[in-house]
Amino acid sequence: MTRLAARTTALLTAVALVGAGATLLAGCSAASVGGSGTGPTATASPHVSAGALGAGFSDPDQPPAPEATIRPEPGSWSGVHAPADYDVVLLSDAGDAADDAPTRTLVDAVESWADDEGVTVESVTAATPDDRIAAVTRAVDAGPDLVISVGNHMVDPLAAVSPTALHQQFLVVGAEIAEPTSNVTAADWTGGGFRGEGLGPSSHYDPATFTRERADRALRAGLAAVLHDLRGIVVWVR
Repeated sequence: MTRLAARTTALLTAVALVGAGATLLAGCSAASVGGSGTGPTATASPHVSAGALGAGFSDPDQPPAPEATIRPEPGSWSGVHAPADYDVVLLSDAGDAADDAPTRTLVDAVESWADDEGVTVESVTAATPDDRIAAVTRAVDAGPDLVISVGNHMVDPLAAVSPTALHQQFLVVGAEIAEPTSNVTAADWTGGGFRGEGLGPSSHYDPATFTRERADRALRAGLAAVLHDLRGIVVWVR
């Protein structure tokens, strides 16, 4: 068995142990919003208090297909803000948050955004590599409106758990899920692009591109997409 196959088997086994309850809940939640859980219809209504998308964010006459990439015009998300009652969980790996500069930048961006928006963010961190899948499950169990995931090491655990939690919206910043379900949106840029252990960083991966300004742009653009039902896609910022 190859290293990738062994890792995949281990991930799926762990999900089976910790996610059985979430599967039933996800199925019920997907049905309650009138969708099958496989496309953009399996999402909640946009938050009416979130503000409006600006021109050039996406084509309203041709909504993006699942897994599509949109490239919003810079600033087209600036009129969108988190509603007053919005609940967020910030998901990360403790080792990445301590030792990985790109992850630290992303964490700082989320915390700064939360201060600006007056949003309370609960942090859920994986204490060890073996705790990563359980950390995703803890984030889901907290019941937030949105789980924001940062750091490359959380990509595979999120990819493993998110299909069993279709009721929960996720936003991945600075990375992507290789085959996202409708509840996983990514905000990325040229220089980001990690998609999991089996694929590794994309050929253009550059940690130096993880600047505070770019992280903030991606976070706000990704949130604007989630709040306006443009989910299960990649939001590519310039």
